[in-house]
Amino acid sequence: MKEGKTTHFGYQQVPVEEKAGRVAEVFHSVAARYDVMNDLMSGGIHRLWKRFTIELSGARPGQTILDIAGGTGDLTARFSRIVGPEGTVLLADINESMLKVGRDRLLDRGIAGNVFPVQADAQYLPFPDDTFDCVTIAFGLRNVTDKDLALRSMLRTLKPGGRLLVLEFSKPQSKLLEKVYDQYSFRLLPVMGKLVANDADSYRYLAESIRMHPDQETLKQMMEDAGFVDCEYHNMTGGIVALHKGIKP
Repeated sequence: MKEGKTTHFGYQQVPVEEKAGRVAEVFHSVAARYDVMNDLMSGGIHRLWKRFTIELSGARPGQTILDIAGGTGDLTARFSRIVGPEGTVLLADINESMLKVGRDRLLDRGIAGNVFPVQADAQYLPFPDDTFDCVTIAFGLRNVTDKDLALRSMLRTLKPGGRLLVLEFSKPQSKLLEKVYDQYSFRLLPVMGKLVANDADSYRYLAESIRMHPDQETLKQMMEDAGFVDCEYHNMTGGIVALHKGIKP
């Protein structure tokens, strides 16, 4: 990208080269309390969203799976059990603090043999072509500076016939729900962030980054433009969250 170009960091416009660092600061700040906040923010429903993601992945014993923005390891732990000792799961995150929390949590749960943590940028995945049976990115794509570049990187690393699953906050499907959701996001969320994680600003950024993320149809089109086929999405919780699926031809 050309020097001098800007992108959004929440509602702010920042130089493209600064965004990754700013996002990193957010997640360094919240890493230790990330899971507690996830449960509080979603009322625990995030576990159901992730369970549906696992179901749609079609993961099987012996497969190789990449969990991008894997954070504290929720999806990785489930994939580890499914692929078994013959399979491999790579827990990838650009943020060192999140990766460390995820690795430690998995070790505490006795999940280690087939899981390998790797610090990686979704835009420039450091893996050979045609490596993975499935790639997932849960609540991470909206933080990526160049989403189109990241989608092409994911496509490259998938095996032909492999699937990409993008679990992300999206656009509520009713005006009433959208209004309630806005009140919750911009009034309650920063307060909860302050009380639980001692960080209101990071959770204010979270609310803003969700609003700046492409809606369901736009993201589906972006996946198709990147080269994925049979793209579809499933709205959950009234469209507050959507799960997009695409196949590498």
